[in-house]
Amino acid sequence: MPTNSPSGFELEIAHVLFMDVVGYSKLLINEQRDILDELNQIVRKTEQFRNAEAVQKLIRLPTGDGIVLAFFTNPEAPVKCALEICDALQNNTHIRLRMGIHSGPVSRITDVNDQSNVAGAGINIAQRVMDCGDAGHILLSQRVAEDLAQYSHWRDNLHDLGEVEVKHGVKVQVTSLCTDEAGNPALPSKLERLRESKATERADAATRSSRFKKRKILWFAAALMAIAAALIPFLIPRHNNQSTTFVAPPKSIAVLPFKNLSDQKDNAFFADGLQDDLLTSLAKIQDLIVISRTSVMKYRDSGSRNIKEIAQALGVANILEGSVRRVGNRVAVNVQLIDAKRDRHLWANRYDRTLADSLGIEGELATKIADALRATLTPEEKVRVAQKPTENAEAYDLYLRALPYEQGPDTLLQDYKRAEQLFTQAIAFDPNFALAHAHLASTYAEIYHFHEPLLSWAIKAKNAAQTALRLQPDLGEGHFALGQCIYWIDGDYVGALAEFETAQKLLPNDGQVGNLIAAIERRQGRWQESLDAYGRIARIDPQNPNIVRNLVFTNTALRRWPEAARAGDRLRAMAPDSVVAKVQRGYVDFWWKGTTSELKSQLAQIPFGVDPDGIVTSCRWESAMLDRNFPVAEQALKNTALTTVDYLNGGGTPKSFLAGCIALARGDTAAAAKNFESARGVFETAVKEAPDSAERHANLGLVNAFMNRKEEAIREGLRATELKPESKDATDGALMQAYLALIYARVGERDLALPLLERLLKTPGAVDSADYSITLNDLRKRWEWDLIRNDPRFQKLVASTPNESSSKR
Repeated sequence: MPTNSPSGFELEIAHVLFMDVVGYSKLLINEQRDILDELNQIVRKTEQFRNAEAVQKLIRLPTGDGIVLAFFTNPEAPVKCALEICDALQNNTHIRLRMGIHSGPVSRITDVNDQSNVAGAGINIAQRVMDCGDAGHILLSQRVAEDLAQYSHWRDNLHDLGEVEVKHGVKVQVTSLCTDEAGNPALPSKLERLRESKATERADAATRSSRFKKRKILWFAAALMAIAAALIPFLIPRHNNQSTTFVAPPKSIAVLPFKNLSDQKDNAFFADGLQDDLLTSLAKIQDLIVISRTSVMKYRDSGSRNIKEIAQALGVANILEGSVRRVGNRVAVNVQLIDAKRDRHLWANRYDRTLADSLGIEGELATKIADALRATLTPEEKVRVAQKPTENAEAYDLYLRALPYEQGPDTLLQDYKRAEQLFTQAIAFDPNFALAHAHLASTYAEIYHFHEPLLSWAIKAKNAAQTALRLQPDLGEGHFALGQCIYWIDGDYVGALAEFETAQKLLPNDGQVGNLIAAIERRQGRWQESLDAYGRIARIDPQNPNIVRNLVFTNTALRRWPEAARAGDRLRAMAPDSVVAKVQRGYVDFWWKGTTSELKSQLAQIPFGVDPDGIVTSCRWESAMLDRNFPVAEQALKNTALTTVDYLNGGGTPKSFLAGCIALARGDTAAAAKNFESARGVFETAVKEAPDSAERHANLGLVNAFMNRKEEAIREGLRATELKPESKDATDGALMQAYLALIYARVGERDLALPLLERLLKTPGAVDSADYSITLNDLRKRWEWDLIRNDPRFQKLVASTPNESSSKR
């Protein structure tokens, strides 16, 4: 509705589509005129344009190199119009267009030509958003993205790109709209440059650090080498004279990250992808011991390489180095296989080919390497290693681009969705690309399990895995992806283990397979078997932070605090830039010693603005809440523009939930009720989206408990425990019981809460970062338990000193 502004102008909310032609100024005058004529015709023919103009709810403005459309209908109008324009441009590929969309206040004016016009922030922000993009991008402001996110048919096409500083120092939160037919899935070059600039700044800051810090880093590096060596003790036998001799299996190998020698640094993906594909091919050979990708990636940017030291740290006898230079459609690959102990070349070669001719080069390399190491390949292995993944160069190029997004150490939802786009595009070029289908299935399964447990992701994951195996029945990655689906989606541990065992036979050196086998053993309550399995995986993946992260998690589930702390220190040393590594180590100290000092110290090292999925905000908020420092907790929420953060399991946690907790802890019930009512709507929607998600029912039960809605709270809490009973899931099942205990405590059911708490303190599994864990220090420190704090039974419980830190379990 129009309102009167202080200056006398009447303000209205316009839904603005701002577009311009990329490279317009470089065109000849007649070319500029022709392109604008074509663009005008395309825009006028769109249904949204015609509909809005018919009811006089549209103002159109020429900008010289583009057009502005201000709709006064609904927020979807400019978005639908943009998609219509993209559809028309498929037949006019010479018009390279970028678009920005924003909903904001404008005022109607009459310009110098006595024409109706508009001006105001709504127009300006739309232009700023558009300026962030490249050709093909459809970029949305945060307001538009939030409006669209309320509708399921838009949600999967929205990809958050983060905050960008634009003209005059203004910061805007930008989201990319990308469908199968429209939008540009690539990260805008402006954002890419900003990320590179930040990385350079961090590197410069590290260079300027003091000598003391340098000595400290060297000390930690030495400690890390010792830890890595400890992971593979069988490789370093002791002798009577107490000296050590490095002895590694003669057929063991590590493939270091290939160096990108291309003039265009964005071709680094090709070097990374080729290395990854080579590792996959080598992993199929039973007679070799191949170190996994995650353990070698730390040497990617290490400058000069000491081959002997690297080999000893990884526990291998041989190192493969390589470089890739790509110029246009030609690819040059240099490789050399080195005997690390004797520092001599075993084999070297150079390949100079077109991109199309280089398809399958990883299989050729794997065969040559196996021959040089005198490894024996079975007939089946020879066929699998030699098989080309695809005959389509464009498909292979997109597949290689996708791999780094899928396989990062701290992969975020936005990374998985970027990988999904690229794998999907690769499959569009080659529908028979079985390996791309398999990786796409794994990506879908990861999204379902870790971020969005929606039926749509589950269906996509299963379909992609089944397609991969239909195209190539002996594809190890296909069996692995199907195993992920059976494990995470169906909850069928026996069926999943059968698929993983098949995958392990086909990929004997793939650490991911063993990682999920160990995770299933943990969910089955076979805790020691799980720990032993992670130890075995460490032999082929000794520098993988995700393996160590699981050791931290497993030891915390067993409340083995010293062991968890040591694993946490190793994790932090292996992945010093990992936000998860920093905060997880801080939580271990809180559970063990009841202090938040380590957690706050780690959080203080994370620059403001670095907040993947809102996890840093939630941890800053929680560390303040544990100390009952409510002003600092409030400030943590004010410092982020995010509306949801990574706190509770089962999807994003609305910021209003955390604000409600602050108010309730302070005793401000009115403010608490207002915030919780807002959060409850989000949690109810989440349950409707995924009714079989135990975590989402637990979250809804919890917010109802905080609102003193007793019946609804208990009903949802019980539903969560029914969906994930401890008999089915020893880890998450115990956490659902922890939620139920808190719900009972908050709604006055002390006689139900206290016996459950007493049992959970002795139950492995009821411990998880940034969640409602059951440890003595959680019960002692958290405000959530204040309603039963004066109960003598509770006081006796928290005064007890069970041997939580014992490793004898």
